Amino acid sequence: MGDNDTRIELTGLAGVPESALSQALVATLPTNQAPAPWECRCSALLWLGRGGRAAASVLPSALAGSPALVTLGAFVRYTDTPVGAYDEVLGIVGSRTGLRPWGNVAFMSVDSQTSLVGGRTNWAMPKTLARFDGELADGQLITGSSSDEPSWTVSATPRIKGPSLPLKVKGNARQQFADGRVGDSLLTFNGRIRPALVTVGVSSSGPLPTWLRPGLHLGAFVEEATFTLGEPTFRG
Repeated sequence: MGDNDTRIELTGLAGVPESALSQALVATLPTNQAPAPWECRCSALLWLGRGGRAAASVLPSALAGSPALVTLGAFVRYTDTPVGAYDEVLGIVGSRTGLRPWGNVAFMSVDSQTSLVGGRTNWAMPKTLARFDGELADGQLITGSSSDEPSWTVSATPRIKGPSLPLKVKGNARQQFADGRVGDSLLTFNGRIRPALVTVGVSSSGPLPTWLRPGLHLGAFVEEATFTLGEPTFRG
């Protein structure tokens, strides 16, 4: 554990109000136990939402003015990572620079302190702690809820609508670090997905539902996948 005043890599990240860390929580957090890159195995539930002004408003200052083309919400159940198994809920704002797409993780919460520290330290992903209930399965409800203030809850129920399909894809996660630098990290994904309709619930004492919107969404059920998130490279 470290002095709160010296852990700027954890407390100095830009993020939505739902990503705030309390001083009491920071005081309990371990040091970073797993530097980048990470290779992980997981199943997941993904859904797409529209972008627009509300989504653009949650981008950090270094990315301000970028268009919010789409949002992506997800529940992820990790079975193998450098910090062990854990669950995650997240919200991403998708944008582009010229023709090059990228995503900014504006909201992310997990049930693992070591994952929280690794995510913030390695990639400036504003992870907080959450509680999870339910299963990732067709017709089943899964819920993530805040462990601290502000209070929020995200839930999702998928209806699988098609066969299993292979998917290999690469993406770019673009995050603003505590010192103001912007880092790009390559995500490489290899898995099997099934198309789904996803009924999403989002409630919060903060603005989360204004951009990670509740309702019925097009999405995908990830049966199994392996992905690698690389060490960030810094622009400029």
